[in-house]
Amino acid sequence: MAFLAGMSADYYARMEQGRIKHASDAVINGLCKALRLNETERDYLFTLFSPGTGRAVPQKRATRVRPVLRQMMDQMDTTAAFVLGVGMEVLAMNDLATVLLHDFTEETGLSRSLARWAFLVPEGRAFYLDWDAAADMTAILRRDSTNHPSDRELNELIGELSVKSDEFRRWWPQHKVYECSFGTKHLMHPLVGELSIEYETFPVPGEPDQHLFLYTAKRGSSSEDALRILASWGSDAALADGDRQS
Repeated sequence: MAFLAGMSADYYARMEQGRIKHASDAVINGLCKALRLNETERDYLFTLFSPGTGRAVPQKRATRVRPVLRQMMDQMDTTAAFVLGVGMEVLAMNDLATVLLHDFTEETGLSRSLARWAFLVPEGRAFYLDWDAAADMTAILRRDSTNHPSDRELNELIGELSVKSDEFRRWWPQHKVYECSFGTKHLMHPLVGELSIEYETFPVPGEPDQHLFLYTAKRGSSSEDALRILASWGSDAALADGDRQS
């Protein structure tokens, strides 16, 4: 590996051991090339060994979702839409997302974290059929911890997961970082059963810490029918709540 990266074996060993705190751009670029890192992993490596040369590092988490984005989410009928912030905190959800996942709008503090729900809450653990996919959440939290090393709530969340989750404690030291941009998730919902969900992730313009997640299903599939059932059930529940409040 040292040969491929264009450095001495001794220097590479000291980098692996954390004994090298700063390195030149040429050295880091050589290591990125040798390891075949993607853009997200490359940014993370530059943050570790050459602070200030990668992307701008935000210092304060943004928790307010713009009203127009909320309006767009609410207009999606058979697509579950939600916005995640630092620590996978759920900042906004449309009605279908609250029925498909969990109504995080009713939670406070660390309980608003999708990662905490998935790792520590029985309902969340049963929701993901591909449990190893939860490793993706560990990678997202690793990315957030790099951008917000002094964030108190994020550090509390990581500490709690490290103590209470064997899986998180196993994955966290691997230092994996990547963006969950798109793909397929296999889920088990207590009302409609197994679902095959297609998801897409979009960064929110002007808010580097916020990402919009869209969960939908292939047209004509049984999963699409299940989402329509959940959407109808959620609409009926919302109307009933509105009648009670009036």
